[in-house]
Amino acid sequence: MDHATLMHLLMFLAGIAAGFIDSIAGGGGLIALPTLLAAGVPPHQALATNKLQASFGTFTAALNYARIGLMPTGHLLLGVAATAAGALSGALLVRHLAADFLRPLIIVMLALMFLYMLLAPRTRLNESGPRLPQAAFYPLAGLALGFYDGFFGPGTGSFWIMALLALAGFGLKHATAQAKVFNFTSNVAAFALFAASGLVVWSYGLLMGAGQVIGALAGSTLVERRHARFIRLFFLLAVGATILRLLWSELQSVLP
Repeated sequence: MDHATLMHLLMFLAGIAAGFIDSIAGGGGLIALPTLLAAGVPPHQALATNKLQASFGTFTAALNYARIGLMPTGHLLLGVAATAAGALSGALLVRHLAADFLRPLIIVMLALMFLYMLLAPRTRLNESGPRLPQAAFYPLAGLALGFYDGFFGPGTGSFWIMALLALAGFGLKHATAQAKVFNFTSNVAAFALFAASGLVVWSYGLLMGAGQVIGALAGSTLVERRHARFIRLFFLLAVGATILRLLWSELQSVLP
């Protein structure tokens, strides 16, 4: 097998793994983005191509969640509009700035999310009263998390799940499902801007996207069939792995 064929196979397999993980707990970008960078894709092109391939997985997962009846629809369009606006703003900014300075903050935020999910009573994983009215939650969360995804991205799905759990009052399954709609929105908005700038590596992005469809279908179907405790465990594993991956990147950047 020649090197080019091997790299394309690797992209496809990485797409499957990223789609599966992302559809359940978020964090698929922590597989896809390093794979693109390891293949020699320059950072801004890797970010752009990552948005293309992730759009396939988040769309597939959202569609499957809607099909199986796990998609809450209240104020959904308001959240979509705010997320798109935030993602476009973030993608505009990332073309001019390095995103590396965000990494330490993201590690801290992910660690707090990990502790919240680890220590939260089981009742918090079921439907509860919202802490913010939906008319306020969706614009605020959409703008903030959309901006973050357009600008940097790792862990966006996980952040959405936690926000929907802690502030919007959703149960874990419904939060996981609705997070995919907003994740898809920010992926597509940022991708459109990157594509217009000619930054997308189409061969890698489409191959990874095909893998994403397979992984996202498998992961979203698994969520329907499993108890919330399984999703919680998978979430903890995915977020824990994301934290370790980012810590390792930080360590490599400071070591001689």
